[in-house]
Amino acid sequence: MKSFLTISFTIYNMMKAILFASLWMMISGTADAQELRSPDGNFVMSFSLQGDGTPVYHLTYKNKVVIKPSKLGLELKAEAPKVAEVAEGDMKQKAVNPRASLYNNFEVVDTKTSTFDETWSPVWGEVKTIRNHYNELAVTLNQKGINRQMIIRFRLFDDGLGFRYEFPEQKNLTYFVIKEERTQFAMAGDHTAYWIAGDYDTQEYDYTTSKLSEIRGLSAKSVSENVSQTSFSPTGVQTALMMKTNDGLYINLHEAALINYACMHLNLDDKNLVFESWLTPDALGDKGYMQAPCSSPWRTIMVSDDARNILASKMTYNLNEPSKIKETSWIKPVKYIGVWWEMITGKSSWSYTNEYPSVQLGITDYTKAKPNGTHGATTANVKKYIDFAALHGFDAVLVEGWNIGWEDWFGNSKDYVFDFVTPYPDFNVQELRDYAKSKGVRIMMHHETSGSTRNYERHMDAAYKFMNDNGYNAVKSGYVGPILPRGENHYSQWTINHYQYAIEKAAKYRVMVNAHEAVRPTGIARTYPNLIGNESARGTEYQAFGGSKPNHVTILPFTRLIGGPMDYTPGIFEMDISKLNPQNTSHVNSTLANQLALYVTMYSPLQMAADVPEHYNRFLDAFQFIKDVAIDWDDSKYIEAEPGQYITVARKAKGTGNWFLGNVNGEIARTSTIAFDFLDAGKNYIATIYADAKDAHYKTKPQAYTIKKVIITNKSKLSQLSVPGGGYAISIMETTNPADLKGLKMLK
Repeated sequence: MKSFLTISFTIYNMMKAILFASLWMMISGTADAQELRSPDGNFVMSFSLQGDGTPVYHLTYKNKVVIKPSKLGLELKAEAPKVAEVAEGDMKQKAVNPRASLYNNFEVVDTKTSTFDETWSPVWGEVKTIRNHYNELAVTLNQKGINRQMIIRFRLFDDGLGFRYEFPEQKNLTYFVIKEERTQFAMAGDHTAYWIAGDYDTQEYDYTTSKLSEIRGLSAKSVSENVSQTSFSPTGVQTALMMKTNDGLYINLHEAALINYACMHLNLDDKNLVFESWLTPDALGDKGYMQAPCSSPWRTIMVSDDARNILASKMTYNLNEPSKIKETSWIKPVKYIGVWWEMITGKSSWSYTNEYPSVQLGITDYTKAKPNGTHGATTANVKKYIDFAALHGFDAVLVEGWNIGWEDWFGNSKDYVFDFVTPYPDFNVQELRDYAKSKGVRIMMHHETSGSTRNYERHMDAAYKFMNDNGYNAVKSGYVGPILPRGENHYSQWTINHYQYAIEKAAKYRVMVNAHEAVRPTGIARTYPNLIGNESARGTEYQAFGGSKPNHVTILPFTRLIGGPMDYTPGIFEMDISKLNPQNTSHVNSTLANQLALYVTMYSPLQMAADVPEHYNRFLDAFQFIKDVAIDWDDSKYIEAEPGQYITVARKAKGTGNWFLGNVNGEIARTSTIAFDFLDAGKNYIATIYADAKDAHYKTKPQAYTIKKVIITNKSKLSQLSVPGGGYAISIMETTNPADLKGLKMLK
């Protein structure tokens, strides 16, 4: 009976695909139809023009419809009448055809197909090498009567489709303004989606899980308060958007190579279940100023019937250009601690004094101010962190609040807010530089901009030179609050260009960048690997601002991390925030074992042990995993994955035979069952398992954990409990010394 049902279901899907193919033929005709297949043949993408010359595509995977026939194109801002100067010197109005449509009246004038296959090595990453293999179709379209050309370039990989718009150099389309991009993604059903509300200024929301048809009713409730936020539609969502179909397909929509263009959101027509691109506007409401030759970012659709393949995909990176930084030896993964969590929780302050409600840089005299006694970035306090970092083998110490200006930094729309080089009186730059160097530790720079991007650009060269002069090789930048110039958004084209400018300028000074509150990444780190981290999502800090959902970290790798690593700042060991600040009653919705697992499941070459040293000193046995875990990898194996429920990942430390494994769990307890068949045959390994205790729970007993050591081989298997909001972490150390195995049991 089971075989019969399987065959029937397969026939049903094939008939469904044939039906859509027939509809496709009726809708688009055959004259200009083009078909592209993935290298493995599982994907088929069809392109054609409708009767009115509108470009349309549709996509299937293993004979299942992923994207129903969907329109492509852009709407331009109508041109205003131009003033032309005539020979006599008089001025007269010259009428100009608005020609706002770049979405219909096209004809196909050329098509080119090609195949590409290469293997490249990232500067840092989850794997040692990445294969970039795709089949390509480039369709050149000409707009009849207006004679404007646009190329739509499709690349079909074994893990999904990428496509973009290209505008070659031409007479009739040189400078133009985008009113809206009209790219559609027509869904084949009312899928389950893992989404955050569309917003021009923040991605720092908890995820909502619902059917597509339920987004409108849940949107308002999904939006929590943020210091800078601009919603645009009750059915607007952000990318990367993760979905699951009723018949077991996992679909991810995102973009790649976001350069000189506005960030794309998606707006859902919930009657027809069609997403359409929705770009972030600038202060004038425009969505892009373009000059041909130019191109849009890639629009990406990743699909699989196995959720693990979505996590393992490198398609986003493959759609970006190779590194433009030729000499990369100075770019290195960093494990760090910081003077940060004590401020986030409210125990300490960024500001030096409470006496100055208004600060004017260069005029305000801090030597006459009374210290507030809560300032975190003091020379004495930073030395304690440096000592702790040196004792436990950390690379760096982040110090926030070291520079003048924090007394009125936020909420005042202040342009000249920081100069990025002048320390507070109680922070001795030279003394700390020399002290850190003597301990083999670096200090990590902090550049909060308060959203004042112009001010940052004015001071950027001086700020990076200051870093070079004082031994800083990495900076955490921040963009808290509304963007200046006023009216710009965090994700508009102008601000996107600022973020890119900061990355490229930093590269000239050999500075690594970790940008917070910036746009979510789109694989740019392949081209500029000095971008070693971003926040750009709801990070650990929100656990001190009232908490995040316990399954949050089982969704982020399917969404935010698709475009690049996140500086999630894990490693919190004290979940009761009132222990640090009695006025803060927040609770970290995670077990301690879950916090350990995040160093593996939330990939980043930049990993912070975010808690304060005194909390780690209480749990040094568990802290050992954070000390041991690698941050750069030769290989990664996704063992278990289901968005919103659980993720289990194993990674091989670069240049070694050692592996580290992490499992994070959602809100329902489950037993994780894994095999260690990824290990080398014939070798013994010592596995140290850091796990939830049987009575652990993220809310009631988050610090209940167990640690045990066993011998494992590639034939061993493990069944391990993960409690609500819990997980486990395993260090797997290769050994050839029989003495190391003495007294340990073999895990069968």
